[in-house]
Amino acid sequence: SKKAATRELADAPALFAERRQPSARFMVIPQHTSQSRRYVPFGYFEPNNIVHNSCSAIPGASLYHFGVLSSLMHMAWVKTVCGRIKSDYRYSTQLVYNNYPWPESPSAKKRKAVEKHAKEVIDVRAGQQGTLAELYDPLAMPADLAAAHKRLDKAVDACYRRAAFTSDRERVEYLFGLYELLVAADSDEEEGEEDDEANES
Repeated sequence: SKKAATRELADAPALFAERRQPSARFMVIPQHTSQSRRYVPFGYFEPNNIVHNSCSAIPGASLYHFGVLSSLMHMAWVKTVCGRIKSDYRYSTQLVYNNYPWPESPSAKKRKAVEKHAKEVIDVRAGQQGTLAELYDPLAMPADLAAAHKRLDKAVDACYRRAAFTSDRERVEYLFGLYELLVAADSDEEEGEEDDEANES
């Protein structure tokens, strides 16, 4: 390496070089997941669990964050924009997470509904036997977990609009409509900043 700091770390090869481990409870996003799953199996972990390089972490993620990301709405986005390893999903924080159009200012009541059903999903999972991979097997997903996710899906959909979504295509079209508005707003803001700089000069 050309970096002096990296060369110095070679004196202690058994130690982690860059320690970016969260200091509080965090949510894990697996970077790879089967295309056959209806939902990406996100989960919470404590700081004594090391985040592997095959995952991403969201420190301080709330139940609301967990709920939205664990919904069919987010999955519709994942299926459309994420990369692939063969046919399986490759979840990128830059491409998928950072560009995801979150609900615009949902009411406190709607946020609480998402949090309530997100906690229900977590509680149902805790009462089941098996790993997350086993619980989210599309052919063997426990009925009560599937039902909890359905209630969560409904709560998340309601944060986006009053009318129910009838398909993933509808969800994707709606999300890209929001995305276009966000991009346009960013462009307008940048043009405004350029005008201000021009006026100052």
